[in-house]
Amino acid sequence: MAELWSVDDVAAYLRVPVETLYRWRKTKSGPPAARIGRHLRYDPADVQAWFRGQVAA
Repeated sequence: MAELWSVDDVAAYLRVPVETLYRWRKTKSGPPAARIGRHLRYDPADVQAWFRGQVAA
């Protein structure tokens, strides 16, 4: 399994502000994330698959 990404990692990858990721999470429209303690973690494969789905839409 690849190393999990933080919110900052995903924001840098997608080139969006961190606040955008939190807004997407609240509206359930962004890439899937898991809460580990008080931190959000993203699987890079899930983020990339979500991105490909956005491009196709």
